[in-house]
Amino acid sequence: MQSSPLVARSISVRPYIQIARIDHWFKNAFMLLGVMLAFFYEPELARLESAFVLVVAFFITCIVASSNYVLNEYLDAPYDRLHPTKCMRPAAQGLVVGWIALLEWGLLGLIGVTAAFLLNPSFGLSAMSLWVMGCIYNLPPIRTKELPYIDVLSESINNPIRLLLGWFALVPDRLPPLSLAIAYWMVGAYFMATKRFAEYRAIGDPKLAASYRRSFRWYDDDRLLVSMVYYLVAFGIFSGIFLVRYRLELILCAPTVAWFFAYYMKLGLKPDSPVQAPEKLYRDRGFMICAFVNLALFVLLMYTSIPSLYWLFNVDQARFAPLWRIG
Repeated sequence: MQSSPLVARSISVRPYIQIARIDHWFKNAFMLLGVMLAFFYEPELARLESAFVLVVAFFITCIVASSNYVLNEYLDAPYDRLHPTKCMRPAAQGLVVGWIALLEWGLLGLIGVTAAFLLNPSFGLSAMSLWVMGCIYNLPPIRTKELPYIDVLSESINNPIRLLLGWFALVPDRLPPLSLAIAYWMVGAYFMATKRFAEYRAIGDPKLAASYRRSFRWYDDDRLLVSMVYYLVAFGIFSGIFLVRYRLELILCAPTVAWFFAYYMKLGLKPDSPVQAPEKLYRDRGFMICAFVNLALFVLLMYTSIPSLYWLFNVDQARFAPLWRIG
């Protein structure tokens, strides 16, 4: 029995939808920190018009991110065939035609970046930065994903870029605190290094790992584990600068934040670790509870004033209007 033309078309289009990785759009939730900062500095932005702008900004960011995903999957197809699970990706299975994938990459990038500039110039520059970093990460001769340590840092810089996208969607004429942006970068680097660590252990063969990803020619368990600790320490230092300068109340998050990173490391140390596919971490109940507790506490403390903390730590209180005041 022959398939109808409509069915044949749906089957042929499906791989190109898959390589856009719509299931990875959740990563753009990292824009949320920039949005919360904007509301913190400009409480009058909390109105209905802002919700519409944020929805538009989110989808624009998703389009730009999908452009990067298409390029990544197309160029990585030869290497993905050597990976135990990524070999099932459409491009690795030969279901993607090269010129169509490149056309999809270009169109998504053009549409996303153009729409971003129409929103406002600062948001447009941030969206273009996200797209350019995808090119630097994937395209030869630079292709930073093949350079040890640079691979992690060049991919995780998308975290502070997403912070800027969330911020500039609402506050286009000022920059957010640099200390928090760097701390956010280091968080992403920790997540990425843990993912590399889990991938390396899951492959289990140094030669096969090196053929799959060139940076694995340098990496080993010890080097990756040490880098994870480095990124965590760097996060602690820069987030501490932000806390002391802007919002000391967030120091009360320290125990739950430490719990979150420890839990994530626990997941990373598991055989066939789930952190290899972060988009599926929602299935881990403990991780989700930990993440939501931290998010709720962070939001609460961002908008709560506790003057006694400033007296206790001998720190001058920042001049921002809180929603609640304790003590």
